[in-house]
Amino acid sequence: MNHRLFQLSRFVNYWLDAVSIHSIHSPFFYNLYTQVIQGPHVNDSVEEIENLRLQLHSTPDIIDVVDLGAASQRFNSSSRRVRDIARSSLSPKKQSILYRNLIRYAHAKEVLELGTSLGINTLYMASANPQANIKTLEGSPAIAAIAQKNFDFLKFRNISLVAGNIDETLKAVVDKIDNLDIAFIDANHRYGPTLSYFETLLRKTHDGSIVILDDIHYSPEMERAWKAIKVHPKVFATADLYRCGLVFFDPSLAKQHFVLQG
Repeated sequence: MNHRLFQLSRFVNYWLDAVSIHSIHSPFFYNLYTQVIQGPHVNDSVEEIENLRLQLHSTPDIIDVVDLGAASQRFNSSSRRVRDIARSSLSPKKQSILYRNLIRYAHAKEVLELGTSLGINTLYMASANPQANIKTLEGSPAIAAIAQKNFDFLKFRNISLVAGNIDETLKAVVDKIDNLDIAFIDANHRYGPTLSYFETLLRKTHDGSIVILDDIHYSPEMERAWKAIKVHPKVFATADLYRCGLVFFDPSLAKQHFVLQG
């Protein structure tokens, strides 16, 4: 099936299955929906980040990208314009705010992002709690260099960036974390690596941890990874928001799985 046709068909399925606040009877998911998904959309200190997003969308500079993930199949050359990366890879503002709300909701102190890209989501997450430690991993050194410039330009001091193949850097980073509160997987977008990343993260998750899996309906491989994670024995609840999936590990949630309107 054509890539765009696949995504359209999955969005139609999501739209038919998704429920609103009126159909949520779980207290946990009711609070999640009201405080995070439909939480504050007007936020302080994001204007500078959004101005940076606009600049990236119009930056014509060409860089040489190392792409080890599924996106590498869509490009004939490793040379790409920054504006094209911004247009194809950056989450929309609404999604970035969702991640920010999640960190505040979970009172997260240790946050790990797999797939920095140009750093917009990273900045949103770092702005949620200046006392939180935001560690972010990016596979392409050239993209990582731009992200680091963005962090320095906006003077964020609670972000540490690791550049290099995530397959090779993730374990060492996770080993240095005591308790992982939130992890955001937005890298590679293939079945095998996604599940491998998830298993590595599980070594440091706890009952209150949240794993965010981006682009769960991006491709058949990502859908297969999402379905495998949903039935993992350490997973007790999930929320499908179409653009991303949320994974929870609290045994008191007793295997709840929701498809929620964004």
